[in-house]
Formats: sequence, C-alpha cells, structure tokens
Amino acid sequence: MFVAGKYDVIIIGAGHAGVEAGLAAARLGCQTLLTTLSLENLAMMPCNPSIGGSAKGHLVREVDALGGEMGIIADKTCIQFRTLNTGKGFAVQALRAQADKKIYQAAMKNVCENTPNLDLKQLLIENILVEENKIVGVTCETGETFLAKAVILASGTYLSGRIIIGESIFDGGPNGQRAAIKLSAALKNLGVRLMRFKTGTPARVDARTLDFSKMEIQRGDEGMQNFSFMTDAPVDNKICCYLTYTNERTHEILRKNLHRAPMANGIIEGVGPRYCPSIESKIIRFPDKERHQLFLEPEGLNTTEYYVQGMSTSMPADVQVEFLHTIPGLENAKIMRHGYAIEYDCIDPLQLKPTLEFKNIAGFFSAGQSNGSSGYEEAAAQGLIAGINAAALVKKFEPLILKRSESYIGVLIDDLVTKGTAEPYRMMTSRAEYRLLLRQDNADLRLTPYAIKIGLAAPERIKKFKTKLAEINSATESLNQKITPNVEINQKLAAAGIGEIKTSMPIAELMRRPNVTYQKLREIFNLPEISAFAASQVEISLFYEGYIKKQSELAEKLDRLEDKIIPENIDYMSMQNLRVEAREKLTEIRPRSIGQAARISGVSPADISVLLVWLETFK
Repeated sequence: MFVAGKYDVIIIGAGHAGVEAGLAAARLGCQTLLTTLSLENLAMMPCNPSIGGSAKGHLVREVDALGGEMGIIADKTCIQFRTLNTGKGFAVQALRAQADKKIYQAAMKNVCENTPNLDLKQLLIENILVEENKIVGVTCETGETFLAKAVILASGTYLSGRIIIGESIFDGGPNGQRAAIKLSAALKNLGVRLMRFKTGTPARVDARTLDFSKMEIQRGDEGMQNFSFMTDAPVDNKICCYLTYTNERTHEILRKNLHRAPMANGIIEGVGPRYCPSIESKIIRFPDKERHQLFLEPEGLNTTEYYVQGMSTSMPADVQVEFLHTIPGLENAKIMRHGYAIEYDCIDPLQLKPTLEFKNIAGFFSAGQSNGSSGYEEAAAQGLIAGINAAALVKKFEPLILKRSESYIGVLIDDLVTKGTAEPYRMMTSRAEYRLLLRQDNADLRLTPYAIKIGLAAPERIKKFKTKLAEINSATESLNQKITPNVEINQKLAAAGIGEIKTSMPIAELMRRPNVTYQKLREIFNLPEISAFAASQVEISLFYEGYIKKQSELAEKLDRLEDKIIPENIDYMSMQNLRVEAREKLTEIRPRSIGQAARISGVSPADISVLLVWLETFK
C-alpha cells in the first residue's frame, strides 16, 4: 500500500457541499484534503445558473452567518439579483441571483487554493478504508492511499451516474464529466444502503438564435440585495432574463412522443424530483394546463449559452429541437447542449446522525446530493455542517446540531435524518414550522453566535455583528421611551404622514402602523442613527412582535423535548410497552432526543409517553 499522505479530514467531491466542508474543516485548524474528479469543475453549477430562491435564499444567508463562503462569492460574481415574494410577508421573502457560472467557479477555486490547511487534488476515490467500524482513509484509482481521521462523502450525482437523452444512454456525471462507478460498490460493501434517484436539466440554447422581442423582459431589483452579511455594496445588475411560454403545439409534440420518453418507457429507474419535474412530466401531470412558463437565463457574461428554466427534459434530441421551435422567441433556436436526465446512487439519510456522521462508521460523514437532497444551497448547508462536525470529531469539541426552531439548516438535516426521503429533497418555506422566526433578514442574529463560539467567524465579521447588535439594542431602548401627545408632536407626525396620537404610548407603538419607518421616527424624535440593515431588523421585529412572541413560546415548549437526550445504547426492542412498529422505527433511526423521536413516522404520542417515563425512571 502506497500511503501518499495523512490528513485530519478528507472530502470526496468538490461541489457546493465539498467546498464548504473543506473550507470549514481547514479554517478550524484541520489538515484537510479536498478531492475532485476535475479541478476545473470545482463548485460547478451543472444545472440552473442561479443561487438562492424561495427557502434556498434563507439557506445561503444561514451558511453565510455561520462563516460559510457561498453568499460572499455569490455577491461578488452574480449578475442579476431579485427578491422573490415581495408581495407577501417577510417570512417567505427570499433573494435569488443569476450567477456567472465560470466566474463563480473561478472565485471559489481561488478561495480554496489560498486557504491554509487545505490541499486540492484531482483524484477519483474508489474505496473507503474502515477498520473496526472506524474510518481510516481512502484509496484512489491511481493506487494511492490517503489516511484520515474523518472522511466526508460529498459525491453529488456522480455515484454510478448514468446520462440519458432519449434512447442514448451512457455512464457519466453532469456536464460530460466522469462517473464514480466503483465507489458505489465500495459503499455497499461497507453495508451502506443506497437509493437510486434521478434529476434532469434543460437544453442550453444559443442567444444569437433567439428573438428576445417576443419575450417578456425580467429586470433585476436595485438596492441592497445581498446574500452575505459582510457585503455592504449595492448589487450590480449586469443582465436581464426573459419570460416566454409553451403552447398547445408544444404540448402536442410532447404527447405524440411520450412513448419515446425514458420516464415512460422504463429506461429511467430512479425517482425524480416532484417539485422540479421534466416538461414531459408536466404534460402528463397537468393535462388541462394551456401553457407553462419558461425563463431564459444567461449562463454568464462571456458566453452565448442560455438556460431554458422550466423545460428540463430527457426526450430524444430530435424531439427537443422540434418542441423548442414551437415556443415564441425560440423558433430558430440552436441547441448548444441537449437536455438530459441523470440517474445516480445516493445514501439513505436515515443512516446518519444529526451531525451527518454515519451511525455505524465512526468518522464517516455525508453531505449534499449524496444524502438524497437536491440543489446547490441544500448541499452547501450540509457541507458546512459536515465540515464543522468532522473538525469537532478531530479536535474533540462539541458538534454543532442546529434545532428546527433556530434555522432552515436544522429543518433540512432533521427532515433527512429523521424522516428520510423517497425523492430528491428540496427545501421549501412550508417545511419550517417556525418560519416567522427563521427569516432571511435575521439569519446573522440567529447563527453568528455559533460561528463566533466555534471559531469560524473572522474578526471583521465579529466586529460587524457586534456593531449591528449594539445598534439594534440602542434603537430598541430609545423606541421604548414614552411620548405624550401635544401640538408639536402631532404636527410633526402629520408632516411625516403619520396619524396623530391621543394618549401616551411608547414610540415603538407607532412602528406598528403601516408605512412607518425607523428613519421617519428618528427624524421626529431624535432617535439614534443606525445602519439600514439594523433599522430594517427593528422595523420587522416590532411590526410582527405579537406573532413572533407566540411562535417563540411554542418553539420553547417543543425545544424542551429536544433537550431530553436519549442514551445511544438504549434497547428499544426490550421495551414491551412500545408498539412493535415504534420499536422497529426507533431501533432503525436511533433518535438523539425525545423531540426527534416524536417526529418519526410510526411513533405515536403514546410511544413518546412511554419513552418519557423510561427516561425519568432510569436517568
């Protein structure tokens, strides 16, 4: 055996999960190796050219608040920014940005290359080395062995990847990359349960062959629309996107060729994403819908490739050309890359602890699409947590387990390791019970204290966070001052477009009125001058104060169950008062706490009562 190196942490895969894992582990002082099939494709966006979106934007903000890199690089390299759901409440508003894929990759690669303790290597990992149920290292196709105290699987969609375009099928990963074939077998040999999932991507078309005059223009939003709490500059919208629609002729062509669709003829075996279906799946699932919207999104500033958002497909090449030419603005479109489906292996996430470490293999972690999730943002969030907890194992500090009540990351990981997933998991705001508490605007207030405690918050971030916190506290204290109605005050209020007051009240009461801002009140009552970000936080907190208080009280009650830790060696099968199904489910998942146990399908409130009695009796 040729031992080519020894590391604290090794990461298999350098996509969005892998880079966040590698950066976190290295920044926490671990000698870290980040491996990838191709260094040119580090942090690649093989599907849509965007970061963020509904619930996903929340994840990016949380990754940033914890000291991750995705938000910082997105702010530097994205070329159009828009805030979604502006007509709804702040809980569901989310930032989405179009990325320049190549510039994003180059910027992230530059950060990785210049991070102390982090080595990058272009390697194909073929085997995981385990001794006595403990990770030892990995071996590569070149015959090299690298030893490690912890290994993180972040293989994305490359495990036994199979590309499907109509009747054309071949082994491969996204964007023409190699697939990791032998690693799947190695995982099975270790007793790891694998699932077979499928995802897809639409065709990329040449901008020079498009007629944008037949489409609706989609401009970016101006102002401070940033992912990272470290970014102070307003966004720079460099491009526009365009909106067009399918029509009955498009649908007719798809229906006529459904017998050639791999999803219909049995070629595709993997389970696809419910919330991002292919265009052929849409035609089947929504037969009465007259049209489906499509967004034309540029892949970058220095390419003519446009991504046809909303038209993921694995139809044969000739069918793709035919139906694209029925769409307004795409009548003469030339395809630069055909849409395709990709089938791949991923692990059953029920095998993982909330730390993302395998229950039966010490020091072995998994993150990202290898856990059955979908999306760059979900991957980055898991990668960051896996990197932190791998470092915690090596450095012997407490692992980071985020609660559902304090982060979307907590919801994401808890859903995966507690409920599992039968299809590619996508984060949505509806999955979070406490989404009014988990807004994207307050991610730093919720999670930066963890980054400071762990050691992932740089001095500049700590300073900025403490300054914002001081501004919020100062403003809140000033707003709690009582004011008494008089002619002068009511005249000032009227001049600012705020109704007069008739009784004494705290200034904060005025903030609960529509269209009242901190800036308006500051000018009237000489309140402290604070940053726009701090002012926005104060405004939102006061406007929703009653609802936030109720949700916080509910979260506190349920969090008490999260604090009731279940011993790891508990023998559920010997607990005769538990129903048989509950015994089986609890034995399989081995929940960390009573709260997690209560969320397992098949475990009833009566079973939880039995567990609570057992804990009280044997604690």
